[in-house]
Amino acid sequence: MSAGSHPTGRVHPRSLALLRREGIPTEGLFSKSWTDLPTVPDLVITVCDDAAGEACPAYLGPALRVHWGVEDPAKATGTDAEIDATFERVYRTLRRRIEALLKLPLDRLWDDRAKLKAELDALGPP
Repeated sequence: MSAGSHPTGRVHPRSLALLRREGIPTEGLFSKSWTDLPTVPDLVITVCDDAAGEACPAYLGPALRVHWGVEDPAKATGTDAEIDATFERVYRTLRRRIEALLKLPLDRLWDDRAKLKAELDALGPP
């Protein structure tokens, strides 16, 4: 599931275009608040960019929390090619991290939350 603390009400058109180019279905995707999620998540991964001074709100549910900060491509400036490159770079970064997460032995790690958190933190920025 994907959601945010301050949804804009729309999925950025460049995000949708990039996902379609990558063969990822976009039908039915929409911007939503974490308060609108159908279930309470077990794991929350924040991606706001602390380095850029962007405030990263705290999810207040019981979930395990991990931070994988990336720049917000919607705030990119420059030529169309430069902006597209920013979206591509952020996508590739998150995809690598998600693929690495999916390779973890989550069934074994889930019972040791500290070890799981350490593994997930290691997938994020240095």
